[in-house]
Amino acid sequence: MIASISGKVTHVGLGDLIVEANGVGYSVFVTTNLALEVRVGSDVSLRTAHIVREDSQSLYGFSNAEELSAFNLLCSVSGVGPKSALAVMGTLGVDGLAQAVAGADDSMFRSVSGIGPKTAKLIVLSLTGKLSLSGSQSNPSSTSETNVVAALIGLGYSERSAKKAVEDTSEPKMTEADLLRGALSQLANARRVANDV
Repeated sequence: MIASISGKVTHVGLGDLIVEANGVGYSVFVTTNLALEVRVGSDVSLRTAHIVREDSQSLYGFSNAEELSAFNLLCSVSGVGPKSALAVMGTLGVDGLAQAVAGADDSMFRSVSGIGPKTAKLIVLSLTGKLSLSGSQSNPSSTSETNVVAALIGLGYSERSAKKAVEDTSEPKMTEADLLRGALSQLANARRVANDV
């Protein structure tokens, strides 16, 4: 899984960049705001969500881990795909997203292209209690677990399988990366056992 990418920007589109790293050009979907901030020839360092589907692989890039976590949470909501989640991030940002959820204001989501009334309500219901405004304290363990579950769902695992793998793996003071590695190992073992039966 590609978790981050650093390199030189060789192309800037309305919602995508090509970042050249070690001689390879990676196409990365980004918010329009981020696309406007960078220039061809500039160096960038992005946290990425690597979305793997049966027929495609896509990279979504963000300026920091907080934006990536919010994107992964949005992708965990039923009916919200990565492109819709990216549109929400581009329109509201992390704090706008947290404020909309905290205030149960689904109208803010309806203003985003591709998000209908039912999906807007579902986002509010699904994310209530999972987002915090910048600077506020949240339980680091539960935040990491939520992020890893969202990442696993983004990789195509079911929510139930992802939650079980994370719960079975989680230990105090584990980093998010260690938790993800452990959960992926659990899921791989479970799949191997199922195939052997």
